[in-house]
Amino acid sequence: MRVVIAGGHGQIALRLEKLLAERGDQPVGIVRNPDHEGDLLAAGAVTVVLDLEQSDVDAVANVLRGADAAVFAAGAGPGSGQDRKDTVDRAAAVLFAEAAERAGVRRFIQIGSMGADSPDAPGLDPVFRAYLYAKAAAEEDLRARDLDWTILRPGALTNDSGTGNVKIAPKTGRAKVPREDVAAAVVGLLDAPATAGSTLELISGEHTIEEAISAL
Repeated sequence: MRVVIAGGHGQIALRLEKLLAERGDQPVGIVRNPDHEGDLLAAGAVTVVLDLEQSDVDAVANVLRGADAAVFAAGAGPGSGQDRKDTVDRAAAVLFAEAAERAGVRRFIQIGSMGADSPDAPGLDPVFRAYLYAKAAAEEDLRARDLDWTILRPGALTNDSGTGNVKIAPKTGRAKVPREDVAAAVVGLLDAPATAGSTLELISGEHTIEEAISAL
């Protein structure tokens, strides 16, 4: 399976690329900074240097053409301001989804954020609120597209070692989840086309990823 990953140098993406490569798939990571290519190559990924904030849909579609699936794992990251929450977490996601449609890549997984359905919750930091609004707008755009999309909203991310035990459901409640388990869940969702059209939350739990996905 050839899987093109936007945000290829992100912490979840690097783990995902390694998992895909280890099982014989071909991960293709899109990165903005050519200095990051070495990390992707070490994970077993093919690299494409492309700035999604500056690219047009044709350039991105050319990267996606011939792929079996697309994963949007990009984000402006901590320390970025409200403007980049919009240009990356919303606009780049919209561009990537439009490019997938144009390239005929139907399977599409978007990593969102828990809380995207309530960006108006009181007491939120303004930058985090902008982030949630961007994620919500990207999700709304994706739901209207003719793609076999799945939206995955992880809980609070940690760098702990993955346990392989999770809870995946439309609503899970708030809790933590290792990035390693998020990456493994994306692999599981790629293998589960019946989850298309679902918005799912993910936290650590008591069931294996395979069991949790099979139960959906």
